Amino acid sequence: MKSPGEILGLIEGRRSRRPARNLPYLDALFRQLQSCHQEEAVTTEDQIWSVWMDYPHAAAAGVLDLATRDIAARRYDIAETRLTRLLRRAPDFAEAWHKRATLYYLLGRDEECLEDIGRTLELEPRHFAAIMHFGEILLGAGASLEARFAFYAALTIHPHLPRARAALADKA
Repeated sequence: MKSPGEILGLIEGRRSRRPARNLPYLDALFRQLQSCHQEEAVTTEDQIWSVWMDYPHAAAAGVLDLATRDIAARRYDIAETRLTRLLRRAPDFAEAWHKRATLYYLLGRDEECLEDIGRTLELEPRHFAAIMHFGEILLGAGASLEARFAFYAALTIHPHLPRARAALADKA
């Protein structure tokens, strides 16, 4: 089980680690995200999500898409089954780990969520959404200093995250 301290360490060391999947065009999208304006950032972020949702085996990407739809439709038990089976077959699929973390977050299953966030960040250190979810969990646990660190880290990756900016602006 990943502790919050271990996840903070993954976030802190994110710049020294490479993603599990070496995708030069994803690197280019992250560079573009750093220098673009808010309007452009939406398109660039969508492109990043498209890359993350893709996988070398089309069937795995299809299962992830189905599980994502299940989550949106609140068919949580079906989504969990799909994602757990997918992760047994494709344990290096960072976005599948993130989607299951999202599911666990929605269900209030924070320990399982933290485990999957940790796995996501091991595979894709730049996963700003996983870092944001982690920050939200920390806020809920009353760890505001650590949460602020997570939100700041997310902004260093994606400088156009309104929720991260709002969390950092909030003094409470």
